[in-house]
Amino acid sequence: MTVLWTSADAAAATGGTNTADWQATGVSIDSRSLQPGDLFVALKDLRDGHDFVAPALAGGAAAALVTHRPAGVAADAPLLIVPDVMAALTALAAAARARTRARMVGVTGSVGKTSTKDMLRTVLGGQGRTHAAEASYNNHWGVPLTLARMPSQTEFAVIEIGMNHPGEIAPLARLARLDVAIITLVAPAHLEAFDSVEGIAHEKASIIDGLLPGGTAIVNADIATTPILLAKAADAGVKCVTFGQSDRADYRITDIRLTPDTTVVKATARGNPILFKVMTPGRHFAPNALAVLAAADALGLDPTIAACDIGRWIPPAGRGTREKIVMDRVEDQSFELIDDAFNANPASVAAGLDLLAVIAPTDGVGRVGPGRRIAVLGDMLELGPTEHELHAAIAQHPRLAEIDTIHCVGPRMRALHAALPLRKRGLWVATAGELAPQARHLVDAGDIVLVKGSKGTKVSLVVDALRKLGQAVAQGHEGTD
Repeated sequence: MTVLWTSADAAAATGGTNTADWQATGVSIDSRSLQPGDLFVALKDLRDGHDFVAPALAGGAAAALVTHRPAGVAADAPLLIVPDVMAALTALAAAARARTRARMVGVTGSVGKTSTKDMLRTVLGGQGRTHAAEASYNNHWGVPLTLARMPSQTEFAVIEIGMNHPGEIAPLARLARLDVAIITLVAPAHLEAFDSVEGIAHEKASIIDGLLPGGTAIVNADIATTPILLAKAADAGVKCVTFGQSDRADYRITDIRLTPDTTVVKATARGNPILFKVMTPGRHFAPNALAVLAAADALGLDPTIAACDIGRWIPPAGRGTREKIVMDRVEDQSFELIDDAFNANPASVAAGLDLLAVIAPTDGVGRVGPGRRIAVLGDMLELGPTEHELHAAIAQHPRLAEIDTIHCVGPRMRALHAALPLRKRGLWVATAGELAPQARHLVDAGDIVLVKGSKGTKVSLVVDALRKLGQAVAQGHEGTD
């Protein structure tokens, strides 16, 4: 494997002191997923990473980045000793960025940043060596870790940047030194830390602070806070490109056609017609895919290849993974499960219900008879003082008529449960642990079941219980972020 860091290079980047010579082929902060040859970074979070240095070295770590020699670690163990581990990881990130000529794309947004990041990985990867964040590594340690893992020969890199509080995005964007910055959508999320959606827009817009001279900002033209994003780009003096369905958008969607398996999009790119497919249904994928094509243009890539490669995108597990759960192979008894149990806010829940509404159930194969569209919705967290109103508002979703039953999980979702029409009102439970044992009573053969909620609600327990009703067979992927 290619050497990512030598002991000398890492010491020069961090100002630390090595106890031995070493070479690392990767960087890890988790001893459970560490690969042999990784540099183990002993961060302090809920646990002190120094407690796991000995197991990491025993598991094949090339060295450990630490502030001191932990108890139980041999005197000749390979360590890089620094005053502050988090600061040292950030210094590694800066050094990794400085030694590469990669074109950098940063993505932020209340909804859609992870799927957009993964679309970018697919599209850019079709035209050069591409490095991108794993999972949702988008916070104060995730972004530096992604950069520190970047090989020096990288040609394109994709950095996802998230936030929970004001002031988090700009420093991470500056660390990445971006050529392109995408803002997917600004919507109610993390309102516990912000006074308004406008406050969220200002924070999202701060990704523009990380653009290099000559860089391009790509912003959503369809939202109420678009003027805030445009003003930030103007103040920064950077090129700004808009996307969406607005007549004023530079990259404009003119038509979206949904089938059970695809989203077909007609659009114009600065007036020139384009046609592309996303190989999964969902109207919400169309603008994000168009933003990716705008980024490819900004980087000077072949637009035809980029449009074709959009169709190769597959979202990560837990963000809309679509599975067929076979309960009885002899009688062909099965239902379809959409696992979107990783994240939830009003915009992404609306997108999830849109997705559920477009997939057709199968009639006449189950005990109930007609196949049903069923949603299991967990609390949307961090929405602030209007959280109950925002949960209740889901009952006004325009496609609710096509959803048969909605089960609600969590104290906040009780507001939705009360607001639902009686004929659509399923169960309400305080915790996912109470609903999971009832899984076999929730579904029937022929049904389509969406499970969505913030990660903290643990609705993944319901997903696991539904999977255990049969054997899972991958169908497709429909992440709604």
